[in-house]
Amino acid sequence: METPTPRPAPVDSGERSAAQPVVCYPPDQLPILDWISIAAARAGQKRVAEVVVPPREARVFEVKAGQFFRIVSIEGSQVGDLNLHHALDLTERFFSGKTRALHGTHLTTGDRLWSTFPHLRPLATITDDTLDWYGYDADGGGVHDVIGTRCDPYTHRLLGGGQYHNCCHSNLTRALAAYSGTSEREVEHLVHDVLNVFMCTGFSLDLHQYFMKASPARPGDHLEFLADVDLLGVLSACPGGDCSEEHSSDVAVCHPLLVEIFDGPPPLGWLPAEASDYVWPA
Repeated sequence: METPTPRPAPVDSGERSAAQPVVCYPPDQLPILDWISIAAARAGQKRVAEVVVPPREARVFEVKAGQFFRIVSIEGSQVGDLNLHHALDLTERFFSGKTRALHGTHLTTGDRLWSTFPHLRPLATITDDTLDWYGYDADGGGVHDVIGTRCDPYTHRLLGGGQYHNCCHSNLTRALAAYSGTSEREVEHLVHDVLNVFMCTGFSLDLHQYFMKASPARPGDHLEFLADVDLLGVLSACPGGDCSEEHSSDVAVCHPLLVEIFDGPPPLGWLPAEASDYVWPA
Protein backbone atom coordinates (compact mmCIF):
# COMPACT_ATOMS: atom_id res chain seq x y z
CA MET A 1 0.00 0.00 0.00
CA GLU A 2 1.34 3.43 -0.94
CA THR A 3 1.71 6.17 1.64
CA PRO A 4 -1.56 8.13 1.83
CA THR A 5 -1.52 11.49 0.06
CA PRO A 6 -2.18 14.46 2.35
CA ARG A 7 -5.45 16.24 1.85
CA PRO A 8 -5.37 19.53 -0.10
CA ALA A 9 -5.07 22.60 2.12
CA PRO A 10 -8.32 24.50 2.81
CA VAL A 11 -8.66 28.02 1.51
CA ASP A 12 -8.01 29.47 4.97
CA SER A 13 -4.93 27.32 5.66
CA GLY A 14 -2.63 30.34 5.89
CA GLU A 15 -4.83 31.98 8.50
CA ARG A 16 -5.03 28.78 10.56
CA SER A 17 -1.28 28.16 10.60
CA ALA A 18 -0.45 31.80 11.33
CA ALA A 19 -1.82 31.56 14.88
CA GLN A 20 0.74 32.83 17.39
CA PRO A 21 2.38 30.27 19.71
CA VAL A 22 1.78 30.56 23.45
CA VAL A 23 4.15 29.12 26.04
CA CYS A 24 2.10 26.55 27.96
CA TYR A 25 3.96 26.83 31.27
CA PRO A 26 5.70 30.22 31.63
CA PRO A 27 9.04 29.56 33.37
CA ASP A 28 8.91 32.86 35.27
CA GLN A 29 6.14 31.34 37.40
CA LEU A 30 8.43 28.60 38.74
CA PRO A 31 10.12 28.98 42.16
CA ILE A 32 13.14 31.30 42.01
CA LEU A 33 16.54 29.83 42.88
CA ASP A 34 18.93 31.63 45.26
CA TRP A 35 22.14 31.38 43.23
CA ILE A 36 24.23 33.29 45.77
CA SER A 37 23.43 30.71 48.47
CA ILE A 38 23.86 27.83 46.02
CA ALA A 39 27.30 29.10 44.99
CA ALA A 40 28.36 29.49 48.63
CA ALA A 41 27.18 25.96 49.43
CA ARG A 42 28.99 24.49 46.41
CA ALA A 43 32.24 26.07 47.59
CA GLY A 44 31.93 24.36 50.97
CA GLN A 45 31.24 20.85 49.72
CA LYS A 46 33.66 17.93 50.15
CA ARG A 47 33.58 14.76 48.08
CA VAL A 48 32.44 11.88 50.30
CA ALA A 49 31.71 9.04 47.87
CA GLU A 50 31.99 7.98 44.27
CA VAL A 51 30.53 5.27 42.05
CA VAL A 52 32.10 4.15 38.77
CA VAL A 53 29.62 2.97 36.14
CA PRO A 54 31.32 0.47 33.79
CA PRO A 55 30.68 0.63 30.02
CA ARG A 56 27.38 -1.00 28.96
CA GLU A 57 26.32 -1.42 32.61
CA ALA A 58 24.39 0.54 35.24
CA ARG A 59 24.95 1.30 38.89
CA VAL A 60 22.82 2.59 41.78
CA PHE A 61 23.88 5.49 43.99
CA GLU A 62 22.30 7.24 46.99
CA VAL A 63 22.26 10.96 47.70
CA LYS A 64 20.86 12.68 50.77
CA ALA A 65 18.68 15.78 50.50
CA GLY A 66 20.91 18.84 50.43
CA GLN A 67 23.93 17.02 49.03
CA PHE A 68 25.40 17.73 45.60
CA PHE A 69 26.31 15.07 43.06
CA ARG A 70 28.03 15.07 39.69
CA ILE A 71 28.03 12.82 36.66
CA VAL A 72 31.50 13.03 35.13
CA SER A 73 33.04 12.01 31.81
CA ILE A 74 36.34 10.40 32.81
CA GLU A 75 37.93 8.49 29.91
CA GLY A 76 36.15 9.42 26.69
CA SER A 77 32.94 10.80 25.28
CA GLN A 78 30.12 8.73 26.73
CA VAL A 79 26.35 9.13 27.08
CA GLY A 80 24.56 8.21 30.31
CA ASP A 81 20.88 7.40 30.93
CA LEU A 82 19.75 8.65 34.35
CA ASN A 83 16.79 7.52 36.45
CA LEU A 84 15.95 9.23 39.76
CA HIS A 85 13.65 7.93 42.50
CA HIS A 86 12.66 9.28 45.90
CA ALA A 87 14.73 7.06 48.17
CA LEU A 88 11.82 6.46 50.57
CA ASP A 89 9.26 5.68 47.85
CA LEU A 90 10.59 4.37 44.55
CA THR A 91 7.20 4.90 42.87
CA GLU A 92 7.84 8.63 43.08
CA ARG A 93 10.27 9.05 40.24
CA PHE A 94 11.52 11.44 37.60
CA PHE A 95 8.77 12.71 35.28
CA SER A 96 10.58 13.56 32.04
CA GLY A 97 7.42 14.64 30.22
CA LYS A 98 6.46 17.29 32.78
CA THR A 99 10.10 18.37 33.11
CA ARG A 100 10.19 18.83 29.33
CA ALA A 101 6.97 20.86 29.42
CA LEU A 102 8.33 23.12 32.17
CA HIS A 103 11.92 23.59 31.01
CA GLY A 104 12.19 22.53 27.36
CA THR A 105 13.63 19.62 25.40
CA HIS A 106 17.18 19.91 26.78
CA LEU A 107 18.23 20.77 30.32
CA THR A 108 21.04 22.86 31.75
CA THR A 109 21.97 24.91 34.82
CA GLY A 110 18.92 26.14 36.73
CA ASP A 111 16.53 23.51 35.41
CA ARG A 112 14.92 21.07 37.82
CA LEU A 113 14.01 17.41 37.49
CA TRP A 114 10.37 17.06 38.58
CA SER A 115 8.68 13.99 40.03
CA THR A 116 5.54 12.10 39.08
CA PHE A 117 1.99 12.81 40.23
CA PRO A 118 0.63 13.25 42.84
CA HIS A 119 3.91 14.60 44.24
CA LEU A 120 5.14 16.90 41.44
CA ARG A 121 8.11 18.35 43.27
CA PRO A 122 11.74 18.85 42.23
CA LEU A 123 13.87 15.79 42.86
CA ALA A 124 17.07 17.56 41.86
CA THR A 125 18.24 20.93 40.55
CA ILE A 126 21.01 21.29 37.97
CA THR A 127 23.64 23.56 39.54
CA ASP A 128 26.51 23.33 37.04
CA ASP A 129 26.89 22.18 33.44
CA THR A 130 30.26 22.32 31.68
CA LEU A 131 28.45 21.90 28.34
CA ASP A 132 26.19 24.92 28.80
CA TRP A 133 28.16 26.63 26.01
CA TYR A 134 26.69 24.24 23.42
CA GLY A 135 23.18 25.65 23.23
CA TYR A 136 21.49 24.51 20.00
CA ASP A 137 23.48 23.77 16.86
CA ALA A 138 22.63 24.25 13.18
CA ASP A 139 20.83 20.90 13.08
CA GLY A 140 18.65 21.83 16.05
CA GLY A 141 20.62 19.52 18.35
CA GLY A 142 21.21 20.18 22.04
CA VAL A 143 22.74 18.34 25.02
CA HIS A 144 21.12 16.56 28.02
CA ASP A 145 17.73 15.78 26.49
CA VAL A 146 14.40 14.79 27.95
CA ILE A 147 12.85 13.79 24.62
CA GLY A 148 14.33 10.31 24.17
CA THR A 149 13.04 7.51 26.33
CA ARG A 150 16.03 5.12 26.68
CA CYS A 151 17.30 2.38 24.40
CA ASP A 152 15.41 -0.82 25.20
CA PRO A 153 15.37 -4.47 24.11
CA TYR A 154 11.74 -4.33 22.99
CA THR A 155 12.24 -1.60 20.40
CA HIS A 156 15.56 -3.19 19.42
CA ARG A 157 13.77 -6.43 18.64
CA LEU A 158 10.92 -4.61 16.87
CA LEU A 159 13.26 -2.78 14.51
CA GLY A 160 16.13 -5.23 14.16
CA GLY A 161 14.71 -8.59 15.16
CA GLY A 162 17.58 -9.45 17.50
CA GLN A 163 17.92 -10.12 21.21
CA TYR A 164 20.17 -7.56 22.91
CA HIS A 165 20.48 -7.46 26.68
CA ASN A 166 22.64 -4.43 27.42
CA CYS A 167 20.22 -1.68 26.39
CA CYS A 168 19.93 1.10 28.96
CA HIS A 169 16.47 -0.12 29.96
CA SER A 170 17.95 -3.56 30.65
CA ASN A 171 20.90 -2.10 32.54
CA LEU A 172 18.73 0.15 34.71
CA THR A 173 16.39 -2.75 35.46
CA ARG A 174 19.20 -5.12 36.45
CA ALA A 175 20.85 -2.53 38.68
CA LEU A 176 17.58 -1.71 40.46
CA ALA A 177 16.80 -5.42 40.89
CA ALA A 178 20.23 -6.08 42.41
CA TYR A 179 19.82 -3.14 44.77
CA SER A 180 16.36 -4.19 45.95
CA GLY A 181 17.10 -7.91 46.06
CA THR A 182 14.25 -8.74 43.70
CA SER A 183 13.87 -9.98 40.14
CA GLU A 184 14.05 -7.86 37.01
CA ARG A 185 10.35 -8.48 36.31
CA GLU A 186 9.40 -7.19 39.76
CA VAL A 187 11.12 -3.83 39.33
CA GLU A 188 10.95 -3.25 35.57
CA HIS A 189 7.81 -1.11 35.91
CA LEU A 190 9.78 1.33 38.08
CA VAL A 191 12.31 2.05 35.32
CA HIS A 192 11.26 5.23 33.56
CA ASP A 193 12.07 7.73 30.85
CA VAL A 194 15.48 9.23 31.43
CA LEU A 195 17.58 12.33 31.39
CA ASN A 196 20.02 11.57 28.58
CA VAL A 197 23.16 12.99 30.16
CA PHE A 198 25.79 14.24 27.64
CA MET A 199 23.67 12.99 24.71
CA CYS A 200 23.31 15.37 21.74
CA THR A 201 19.89 15.05 20.15
CA GLY A 202 17.10 16.93 18.46
CA PHE A 203 14.32 16.71 15.90
CA SER A 204 15.29 16.89 12.24
CA LEU A 205 14.37 20.19 10.63
CA ASP A 206 12.59 18.54 7.69
CA LEU A 207 10.66 15.54 9.07
CA HIS A 208 10.93 16.34 12.81
CA GLN A 209 12.34 12.88 13.53
CA TYR A 210 14.30 12.24 16.70
CA PHE A 211 18.03 12.13 15.90
CA MET A 212 21.31 11.74 17.74
CA LYS A 213 24.80 12.90 16.89
CA ALA A 214 28.24 12.65 18.47
CA SER A 215 28.26 13.92 22.04
CA PRO A 216 30.44 17.00 22.59
CA ALA A 217 31.41 15.73 26.07
CA ARG A 218 35.10 15.20 26.78
CA PRO A 219 36.94 13.84 29.83
CA GLY A 220 36.43 16.27 32.68
CA ASP A 221 33.00 17.46 31.58
CA HIS A 222 30.29 17.11 34.21
CA LEU A 223 26.65 17.73 35.01
CA GLU A 224 26.08 18.67 38.66
CA PHE A 225 22.90 18.51 40.75
CA LEU A 226 21.61 19.54 44.17
CA ALA A 227 19.40 16.79 45.64
CA ASP A 228 16.07 18.33 46.64
CA VAL A 229 14.98 15.13 48.44
CA ASP A 230 16.65 11.89 49.51
CA LEU A 231 17.46 10.26 46.17
CA LEU A 232 18.12 6.85 44.73
CA GLY A 233 19.82 7.33 41.38
CA VAL A 234 20.45 4.72 38.70
CA LEU A 235 22.84 5.54 35.85
CA SER A 236 23.55 3.48 32.73
CA ALA A 237 26.64 3.98 30.58
CA CYS A 238 24.87 3.65 27.23
CA PRO A 239 26.02 0.85 24.90
CA GLY A 240 26.05 3.45 22.13
CA GLY A 241 29.12 5.20 23.55
CA ASP A 242 28.97 8.79 22.32
CA CYS A 243 25.95 7.90 20.13
CA SER A 244 27.69 9.17 16.98
CA GLU A 245 26.62 6.12 14.93
CA GLU A 246 24.40 3.67 16.78
CA HIS A 247 23.11 2.63 20.17
CA SER A 248 22.34 -0.78 21.71
CA SER A 249 25.53 -2.19 20.26
CA ASP A 250 28.61 -4.18 21.25
CA VAL A 251 30.50 -2.49 18.41
CA ALA A 252 30.40 1.15 19.56
CA VAL A 253 33.36 2.38 21.61
CA CYS A 254 32.16 2.86 25.20
CA HIS A 255 33.69 4.38 28.31
CA PRO A 256 32.85 4.40 32.03
CA LEU A 257 31.12 7.27 33.81
CA LEU A 258 31.77 8.54 37.32
CA VAL A 259 29.22 9.66 39.91
CA GLU A 260 30.70 11.89 42.63
CA ILE A 261 28.75 12.73 45.79
CA PHE A 262 29.56 15.81 47.87
CA ASP A 263 28.52 16.74 51.40
CA GLY A 264 28.55 19.95 53.40
CA PRO A 265 26.20 22.67 54.63
CA PRO A 266 23.26 23.08 52.22
CA PRO A 267 22.43 26.47 50.71
CA LEU A 268 21.38 29.08 53.27
CA GLY A 269 17.64 28.88 53.86
CA TRP A 270 17.33 25.71 51.77
CA LEU A 271 14.68 23.14 52.72
CA PRO A 272 13.85 19.74 51.19
CA ALA A 273 11.21 19.95 48.47
CA GLU A 274 7.64 19.41 49.63
CA ALA A 275 5.14 17.35 47.66
CA SER A 276 2.32 19.19 45.89
CA ASP A 277 -0.41 20.39 48.25
CA TYR A 278 -3.13 20.02 45.65
CA VAL A 279 -6.31 18.54 47.20
CA TRP A 280 -9.02 16.75 45.25
CA PRO A 281 -12.48 18.28 45.82
CA ALA A 282 -14.67 16.41 48.31
